Amino acid sequence: MDTVFIEGLEVDTVIGAYDWERGIRQCLQLDLALGWDIRPAARNDELDKALDYAKVAAAIDQFAAEARFELVETFAERLAQRLMSEFGIVWLRLRVTKPGVNARARALGVEIERGCR
Repeated sequence: MDTVFIEGLEVDTVIGAYDWERGIRQCLQLDLALGWDIRPAARNDELDKALDYAKVAAAIDQFAAEARFELVETFAERLAQRLMSEFGIVWLRLRVTKPGVNARARALGVEIERGCR
């Protein structure tokens, strides 16, 4: 299985368990590794057979714009489900980082892996 990746994608969303967090949008940083067979696209240099990075990024932006979760865990799980369903991705690793959560740490977050490689 090949891997298509997107690193350092920043999205704004409503995320957090505290009341003050529910009224603001916060930045999350996403790193994705997406299981995708690149051979059909590479064989004849056919864009329509490739995983479209722009469409994936747009779907993530739309998801983040609509999301209202308390937990980063929920954000990650639901985003993974959506991407796998919408794009036919058979495996993914998703790291969701929430910067500035703890004064002693650069960032906190979760990393999940779903599907079969």
